[in-house]
Amino acid sequence: MENIKQYVQENKERFLTELIDLLKIPSVSADSAYAQDVIDTANAVKNSLEKAGCDFVELCETPGYPIVYGEKIIDIKLPTILVYGHYDVQPADPIDLWDSPPFEPIIKNTPIHPEGAIFARGACDDKGQMYMHVKAFEYMIASNTLPCNVKFMIEGEEEVGSKSLSWFVERNQAKLANDVILISDTGMISNTQPSITTGLRGLSYVEVEVTGPNRDLHSGLYGGAVANPINVLTKMIASLHDENNHITIPGFYDKVEELSKEERAEMAKRPYSEEAYKEALDIVDVYGETGYSTNERNSIRPTLDVNGIWGGYTGEGAKTVIASKAYAKISMRLVPNQDWEEITTLFKNHFERIAPKAVKVKVTPHHGGQGYVTPIDSIGYQAANKAYTETFGVQAIPVRSGGSIPIVALFEKELKSKTILMGFGLDSDAIHSPNEHYGIFNYLKGIETIPLFYKYFTELYEK
Repeated sequence: MENIKQYVQENKERFLTELIDLLKIPSVSADSAYAQDVIDTANAVKNSLEKAGCDFVELCETPGYPIVYGEKIIDIKLPTILVYGHYDVQPADPIDLWDSPPFEPIIKNTPIHPEGAIFARGACDDKGQMYMHVKAFEYMIASNTLPCNVKFMIEGEEEVGSKSLSWFVERNQAKLANDVILISDTGMISNTQPSITTGLRGLSYVEVEVTGPNRDLHSGLYGGAVANPINVLTKMIASLHDENNHITIPGFYDKVEELSKEERAEMAKRPYSEEAYKEALDIVDVYGETGYSTNERNSIRPTLDVNGIWGGYTGEGAKTVIASKAYAKISMRLVPNQDWEEITTLFKNHFERIAPKAVKVKVTPHHGGQGYVTPIDSIGYQAANKAYTETFGVQAIPVRSGGSIPIVALFEKELKSKTILMGFGLDSDAIHSPNEHYGIFNYLKGIETIPLFYKYFTELYEK
């Protein structure tokens, strides 16, 4: 353990510089204007794996962006760990809410990160967390302590649904054969209390379009006589929740897993302050489904949220029009047993059914994925817990996350192996938001902890 600490401290500045250089590349997979930047990032990841010590690295072509695959096979009799991560990032919008340019990384101290944090799009999600694995691997090669085989699969479409990853995994099952999958794309409770994510919510993401008249109309001449698509859309969206914030789509809750009182009681033991939660978000009160706590609402319960809504005139000054069209993007976070394709169909049918005859409605599914729960009695979980315990001095707490990593369920289906989610980010790191950042402590602590997972997993596997 002392050797890895020494290695990290001796190479700290280089580790930070390399990550900062990676963060400078705007690998926004959702926007075709950044296509070359996404490719450039894939090449940068490929080069980093080669330098770290992989025997074989390649850019695997897909129908979309390439997947970076690398491996170091030291003995086929030993277990194999497959490391997954992604090199693409979310769009940086709204740019004007960033305190510094999103692709010009800077290091600043914060109350939560007194040792400093890197502010940049992708700092935590997922370049910083992905790159921890590259540097941890570098250490194990440099110190000749790699105890087992390792494969890397780093993709460039996670933020847009991982469609090409599904295509790739289905066609490369032998190549990707492994004994456990290791991912750092989640968080932990705090810098003093590590946690292991044991559950993820699924996702259904749709776009809706409401069309009224065949053109924008003068609101004085036509107001009150013609359906306003914006008014209609907002009423339709408002009707998707009842007075208890329960989702009103028929059949939506039919397969929702109801946790026992005992399980909910165990979840409630995690350290949590409602006042600190509200203060961090600058809100007066929390809000959500009646009958559930805040931590339950954002982890074990399904949700429906409008992610964007637009239509009509939004420029400076006034323009009195009834818009021809109104739009919204809507995401539904799902719990295990809810099938995302089934939920998408339920939403589409319901949304079309509640529309008044005066408008036309179009629902366009974008992407989605299944929820996932991993057992805490596996050797992978035990190895992760032992690793965290050694570096943090306390045992990790199992938690369910409200986020979604749709490919985790795919991995189990296609590769028949469990996934361990060893995240080092914090809720306050503002992923997907302006001023995303990642603590230097967290980055370096991840590099320290990951080699211990390899060590303990190999030991437990051989028992």
